[in-house]
Amino acid sequence: MIREERSFLSISAFIFGALALGFGGFAILHDGDNGSGASSSNAVAIGGPTVVEMTLSEFAMSPSMPQVPAGDVTLRITNSGTMVHNVTFPDGGDTSGDIQPGETKSLELRDLAEGDIDFICTIPGHTASGMTGMLMVGAAGSVAAGGTNGMDEMNDMTWQEMDAAMEERALRFVEEPKGTMGGTLLEPTIMADGTKQWELTAEIVDWEVEPGKIVKAWTYNGIVPGPELRADVGDKIRIILHNKLPESTLIHFHGVRVPNAMDGVDPYTQAPVEPGASFTYEFTALEPAVGMYHSHHNAQTQVPNGLAGALLIGEMPIPAKLAEYGITDVDQSVNMVLNDAGTIGLSLNGKSFPATELYEAKVGETMLVNYYNEGLTSHPMHLHQPIGWIIAKDGVPLDEPMPGDTISVAPGERYTVLYHFVDPGVWAWHCHILNHAEGPQGMFGMVTAVIVSE
Repeated sequence: MIREERSFLSISAFIFGALALGFGGFAILHDGDNGSGASSSNAVAIGGPTVVEMTLSEFAMSPSMPQVPAGDVTLRITNSGTMVHNVTFPDGGDTSGDIQPGETKSLELRDLAEGDIDFICTIPGHTASGMTGMLMVGAAGSVAAGGTNGMDEMNDMTWQEMDAAMEERALRFVEEPKGTMGGTLLEPTIMADGTKQWELTAEIVDWEVEPGKIVKAWTYNGIVPGPELRADVGDKIRIILHNKLPESTLIHFHGVRVPNAMDGVDPYTQAPVEPGASFTYEFTALEPAVGMYHSHHNAQTQVPNGLAGALLIGEMPIPAKLAEYGITDVDQSVNMVLNDAGTIGLSLNGKSFPATELYEAKVGETMLVNYYNEGLTSHPMHLHQPIGWIIAKDGVPLDEPMPGDTISVAPGERYTVLYHFVDPGVWAWHCHILNHAEGPQGMFGMVTAVIVSE
């Protein structure tokens, strides 16, 4: 929660300048807050087929609703992302084929009649993550030569309007109350034999990703991420899953040593847990872990939509070498679950800026952060101050801590990082893939901040 008293700064005067992400005036040409909004096309028809310039990225197609006249149309498609994408019209079978990052291909469409034609990216998981669109074909000549650019609205902003929009959005981060947060610690029920027991209910609920944006999230116990579970080495663990989803599901314990029968992968280790049914997972915590629990059934939909949480076993040792940097103990621990797809989209712990949690610390304190990537692409996480010390990879302590101010976390990976705060101020914290963090309307998506006081 945000403390009411912050004597070291005046939020309204200081927050925008301090939280400007240090992007040096960077402004992305961006379709709305998440890059997937509809726009008109930059369609050009001069004595030949209409040509539409299209850009693919994770996980958006821009423009997503190009408008073209009937007749011949050529799509010039550039993949500006870091993953392979394509444009496919499932009804007619026309496809660009796979387009590598940085590659441009043309897709020629002949004799298009008036009407709307759906297109998608057929790479597994990409359609469910939002890579869909519609080619809107009007009467011949209905789109003027030269067309319109889907970015025109943004391009027409004056720099004063852009500055005002950015400042307004940044101020919302600290001035608006935060909604329900996910990933909160769930205490176990201690059974007569000492077993630690948790009950998790998988269900779809309304979840506020950012102020006013309500989505259908797939949750454990109604929150995204699911509750944090903590145990000690040697504990007997029992997790009871109740399925209230409209389809089958199960739980896989990622990065946690369990018997094969408890691995949560149908049909190899168990039958899927059908709607209305329950299943009990039981195992002994044999070794420390910075683990995740998540669905392994229709995972491309269920996990990005919210079915994931943190399972921590044991304590992470602090390397003795870090004492020379003033790091001898941990004052607070943070789990940060990264996402970029599904109904949740670009988010930190199930929230997009300005709804993301605002963290607080004091000069001289140390924060331990466990990064978890439950998304579909890597995210280089950057806290502006101070330098981070990576002390574990996937829950395994490193022999030597590694410094890093930008730490790339691939899907399924976990990094444990110590941040020791030495300077007061508002320090931005964000994914350094810039179109995951800031556009001409201000910050969005994978952005938060740490306020460090004296």
